[in-house]
Amino acid sequence: MNNRLQDLMRVATRLTQAGQLGPATQAIQRALGGLVVGGAAAAGPVGDVVDVQAVEVVVQPAKATPGAARSAASFNAGVHSHGGLQRSYKLYLPPGAAGQALPLVVMLHGCSQDPDDFAAGTRMNALAAAQGVAVLYPAQGADANPGRCWNWFKHSHQGASRGEAAFIADLVRSVVQAQGLDADRVSIAGLSAGGAMAALVAAAHPRQFAAVGVHSGLAPGAADDLPAGLAAMRSGATGSLPLPVPTIVFHGDQDGTVHPRNAELLLAAAIGGAGTVPGAVTTRQQGVSAGGQRYTRTTHGVPGQPADAELWLLHGAAHAWAGGQAVGSYTDPRGPDASAEMLRFFLAHRRRA
Repeated sequence: MNNRLQDLMRVATRLTQAGQLGPATQAIQRALGGLVVGGAAAAGPVGDVVDVQAVEVVVQPAKATPGAARSAASFNAGVHSHGGLQRSYKLYLPPGAAGQALPLVVMLHGCSQDPDDFAAGTRMNALAAAQGVAVLYPAQGADANPGRCWNWFKHSHQGASRGEAAFIADLVRSVVQAQGLDADRVSIAGLSAGGAMAALVAAAHPRQFAAVGVHSGLAPGAADDLPAGLAAMRSGATGSLPLPVPTIVFHGDQDGTVHPRNAELLLAAAIGGAGTVPGAVTTRQQGVSAGGQRYTRTTHGVPGQPADAELWLLHGAAHAWAGGQAVGSYTDPRGPDASAEMLRFFLAHRRRA
């Protein structure tokens, strides 16, 4: 068994033990991609042929403990309708969530992804379990966009009361109310098209969100139609909407899909959106992740207080979620850990009055 296969099987085992059976199944499918299943070749990427012995994976049921059913984590699907739109979603609730006013992180996947893929790749559920945070994953449908991209580049989806930005905000309100979550500690993040939409939602509803995280995305209002969207992705574009919400940005400076200039424009929008803050300063720090990824971290805020804006520029990195797992698409396991850093940033902020 090669190292890639061993790594994926270990990931599948950890996900199974954490109760994340959907992502665990995906990991097993990736690990066994290209093997013969039921007399026919299984669908999977063409690559090196690996000759392995058959492996039986046995999942042992967890031992029953008092209150186990009440405190177990869950990752369940739902459907929401608003403003003529209908989308599915998945909601992760950590162990012991019942009756707790937990913080919420909203995660918007990138093009071609779905909630299970995004959750597995970012590891956000595992991090949320450790810190007592709920995670909501809205899902874009192929009927709304053939590539399952959020339509951040269309003016009809950018307003506070129309389109996908309004739909996502209403879904969040509905989930917060239904689950009894803490409305003052709701943050939103996304990758690529999901990152651009996260910035739009936060800009359109700044009093609903405590903070926003944008990975490899664009400033809110960077485009209002497809040609402008493509141009912004190629060379960067200043957003037309203010971003008055604490913002953390991750971007690879060798990103060939979304130009890294967009990261600087996002940082500028966040600093401008924060307004004049007495004593606020901008600092830069060079670093190297445990996986060898070099980065420059820029922060803006008052020393000794949570930063209003933060940018992690990853040197030599492409279009992928930093610190993610290979079991998910568009991930770079070298780090730094974007999920952990975003969660740290989000939990330091509360919704502004």
